[in-house]
Amino acid sequence: MNKILNIGSLNSDHVYSVPHFVTAGETLAATTLQYFPGGKGLNQSIALSRAGAMVFHAGKVGPDGVLLTEWLRESGVDIHHTRTNGSVTGHAIIQVAPGGQNCILLYHGANFELERSHIDQVFSCFDKGDILVLQNEVNDIPYIMEQASQKDMRIAFNPSPFDSSIADYPLDCVSWFILNEIEGTGITGKENPKDILQSMAVNFPKAAIVLTLGKDGVLYKDSTGELSHESYNVPVVDTTAAGDTFTGFFIANIAAGKKAEEALRMASIAASIAVTRPGASSSIPTREEVELK
Repeated sequence: MNKILNIGSLNSDHVYSVPHFVTAGETLAATTLQYFPGGKGLNQSIALSRAGAMVFHAGKVGPDGVLLTEWLRESGVDIHHTRTNGSVTGHAIIQVAPGGQNCILLYHGANFELERSHIDQVFSCFDKGDILVLQNEVNDIPYIMEQASQKDMRIAFNPSPFDSSIADYPLDCVSWFILNEIEGTGITGKENPKDILQSMAVNFPKAAIVLTLGKDGVLYKDSTGELSHESYNVPVVDTTAAGDTFTGFFIANIAAGKKAEEALRMASIAASIAVTRPGASSSIPTREEVELK
């Protein structure tokens, strides 16, 4: 079985429930404060593991991040490639509005302290056909992509959070783009979902494009054709980990040999369960929960 390597962020999430997102010059009282393990990297590794995949997480935390690595280990993720010698663990300040929408202030911390010697050591343990999962919350992503490509690994890239530096990444190395409309517009300059999908397919003909549209479901396109899957109507509590849950379940099912149509279905169900629960990684369902739906 091919292994899945996730080189990704590890954050401590401080989640504040607010009546509305704070605006410039405003002082706003939060109604509750909760702490959760998070970071897109951690969330996606846990989603991969709960979806049944064999996943290895590589990253870095500070001395204050031991609880994050333990959470990964307890969730079935291999943490032998995660180091604890960073300056301070990354963290996020998350506002959650009554409808479940969120906005996030992120501090990278140790997530941006990965060293190339560490990255090289990690890749020495992986082979052709293995899958690398990446987000945009660690440093030196172009180098990571290049090293994975040299090993003939397949790359699943979630370009989140989006910034202009992504245009300079070796994106031709990517096998799967998993992105939302904001990220798709950032890469293509297009705003209509179908135009984003088509532009991505033209620019990256070797890749499969997975465009998530929130309540409007998901669009998919690869060299063999196009697919779509609707979203599920559920009561929304917190959307923080919806995208990460979708990514983990989609890639886990692809790695297990499932067709894209089934991977989209499972990922959509998993994300619909996650949004009904508070928190990030703590909201991610197991494969058994998804299969019951």
